[in-house]
Amino acid sequence: MAEIKTRNEIRFILNGADVALTDLAPDATLLDWLRLNRSLRGTKEGCAEGDCGACTVLVGKLAAEGLVYEGVNACIRFMGSLDGTHVVTIEHLRGNGEQLHPVQQAMVDFHGSQCGFCTPGFIMSLYALWMRTPNPSDAAIEKALQGNLCRCTGYEAIMRAARAISSYGRAAKDPLAVEREDITARLEALRDGARVEVGSGKQRLIVPADVDDFAAVLEKEPGATIVAGSTDVGLWVTKHMRDISPAIFIGGLDGLRTISEADGVITIGAGVTYTEAFETLSKRIPALGPLVDRIGGEQVRNMGTIGGNIANGSPIGDTPPPLIALGAQLTLRKGDARRTIPLETFFIAYGKQDRQPGEFVEAVHVPVPAKDTNFAVYKVTKRRDEDITATLGAFYLTLAKDGTVADIRIAYGGMAPTPKRAAAVERALIGKPWSEATVEAAMAEYASDFTPITDMRATAEYRALAAKNLLLRFYVETTGTRAPFQVSRNEAA
Repeated sequence: MAEIKTRNEIRFILNGADVALTDLAPDATLLDWLRLNRSLRGTKEGCAEGDCGACTVLVGKLAAEGLVYEGVNACIRFMGSLDGTHVVTIEHLRGNGEQLHPVQQAMVDFHGSQCGFCTPGFIMSLYALWMRTPNPSDAAIEKALQGNLCRCTGYEAIMRAARAISSYGRAAKDPLAVEREDITARLEALRDGARVEVGSGKQRLIVPADVDDFAAVLEKEPGATIVAGSTDVGLWVTKHMRDISPAIFIGGLDGLRTISEADGVITIGAGVTYTEAFETLSKRIPALGPLVDRIGGEQVRNMGTIGGNIANGSPIGDTPPPLIALGAQLTLRKGDARRTIPLETFFIAYGKQDRQPGEFVEAVHVPVPAKDTNFAVYKVTKRRDEDITATLGAFYLTLAKDGTVADIRIAYGGMAPTPKRAAAVERALIGKPWSEATVEAAMAEYASDFTPITDMRATAEYRALAAKNLLLRFYVETTGTRAPFQVSRNEAA
């Protein structure tokens, strides 16, 4: 490998100004830097965990389709992830002359601001939507605002404002649109192919030059924290005060942001975000579309990665159960060596995965279900768009010509210390008729597969009952029948 140049500063564009920073802690967040170092206090701090959206800013990045702006949560976005990007805060919005920006004027005229604390975040989310879709549907508006909470319950006024934005101006005339070519050229100029290292000793942040450089860096620093989207790692810092030094930021590595399909298998690079994967997954595996739409709000989906969701090994991660049920494979890399394993074997125990020091998740390979199979995934939470999962069940079924179960894979999250298949339930179904009686009998095997716990998300009793009823739901949906039996709470205990 050719020798890599090293640069000792993070470089990006803030609103209209070039920024170069040589003194940054690995855990420095964009929110703190904006408010404390640049006095840009229009970006608010609310939850500090990526839930409320008060800190929403836009980050522009170069992608295959050009310069793309997305809303992100500044509270859990680390400064080390911003190299080569364009950060846009609410202070940068402007209309013609002394006029307000169209999004701001619509919010004023339709009384979309009450206490006002959350308003900058709403405006930035609507700005991103308006630039992307000048005349959005109500469904698109609601989706764009999933990650913004208004505790004054002013949503209807905000919806009216969102519908009216284009009556105040044209998105094509917005400064971000007019200046796009110039900003693109400036960002291209920042791409010098160098590795970024800021700090010294353990207190360093590293941005590898490319994937090969990342592999080399991680071999030398196997104890470093790998940061992709930071939707999980961000909370390690803001809520748990954990030390993540040294930190390696990989979210901008083009080599990990690829999606391809060959021979009926979709290969997703570890750095692909939920937003970037949505179109392919929802088209090729339709059941995954609604699931991805329920992973946090848009700000979270714009940052969070499927590879990170797998690598962190959370027992309530949303993507591992359906990917396990689909028979996904995982490619791990250490240096120049790679190995590919079944995804389900990657999860060994709580907090422990089959990943050696210096090894990282490079890609996940997802088979597209054949037309004669049934596949479904169900997520159970307290609220419709809540990211805290009580349990999640994924079901893959192939029936033989005689109506018996030829193949079935059932995987759950939230039922065990790791994402886990219901092996005993599967054995009770294989080779049997896909019938009410078979499903009812198989439900008794859940006690052999899982011993769920009680926590803030749900009780053990609730989880056991929900897991059984998700299998029942899958049966009803695949047969178009209404099952006459009902699982009681006593049976689930």
